[in-house]
Amino acid sequence: MGSGIWSTDVYDAADRYRRATGTSAFSYSDSGARKVHPALDPHGVVRESRDSAEHPQSTPIAVLFDVTGSMGQVPRTLQAKLPQLLGLLLRQGYARDPQIMFGAIGDATCDRVPLQVGQFESDNRMDDDLGRIVLEGGGGGQMSESYELALYFMARHTATDRWEKRGRRGYLFVIGDELAYPKVKAAEVARLLGGGSREDLPLRQIVDEVTRRWDTYYLLPAGSHYAGNHKVLDFWRGLLGQNALELDDLDAVCETIALTVGLGEEAIDLDAGLRDLDRAGSTATGTVSKALVRLGGARRAETVELPANSGNASGVVRL
Repeated sequence: MGSGIWSTDVYDAADRYRRATGTSAFSYSDSGARKVHPALDPHGVVRESRDSAEHPQSTPIAVLFDVTGSMGQVPRTLQAKLPQLLGLLLRQGYARDPQIMFGAIGDATCDRVPLQVGQFESDNRMDDDLGRIVLEGGGGGQMSESYELALYFMARHTATDRWEKRGRRGYLFVIGDELAYPKVKAAEVARLLGGGSREDLPLRQIVDEVTRRWDTYYLLPAGSHYAGNHKVLDFWRGLLGQNALELDDLDAVCETIALTVGLGEEAIDLDAGLRDLDRAGSTATGTVSKALVRLGGARRAETVELPANSGNASGVVRL
């Protein structure tokens, strides 16, 4: 996966067709689907972001969002604003060869479809993956969803050339408004992903695993049920520090993701990114500025130990 090139013209043509025919962008879910689409089934799979002649410096970006309760509007917002996200990443040069994967998070204790994970894509197939997501709207009503299961998948069921060849992390954005469960349950892993440990894993352990290979962010958007809840924000800041961000406006999600990647790649500083939004006519500048000021205008370089089979003689690379 990850071949092809994003085309706004193709996106616009598909959007016009849907409008003309009265077809939903989420026709699989809106038609009454109650099981995971085969293309998004996480059982027994590894999602890969690989280099190619077409995309020699792949940059993996995973966007996983809660689709329970009030969070069900998030994928519709993402789908509508895909052109803005890809436009900033590609036309403004925020990332080399971005490959985007979308996924959805529910509650493994009660939902029919608690985890859905697409492929890393460079072209309009990422829009197809969004359209296959089941917007179940369930959840357990106890202020927790199965974010830890999604983090487990990202830690142990993904592979990227960016890490294996270059020792550089990808980007992971989790969009939600609740807490994770305190443990990754072995029974849920076996049932939904296949294999795994025979014992439950503490949340802290899986967060440490995923953040080793993924620059991980939690976005808490306005309009969600627990937006502004300090318990939720403190919980995620305890796990991710400054990478737990509040958004005043759900419509600013795509711009926030794009500028966060641009900052991480040192392609821009925050002021330059905000100027890009203004020039693009975005209404999200204020929200993005407030959310990302915690990250600052430049990112601290860090040393990451490369895997033993990376072929890098020094074993480390400066990010």
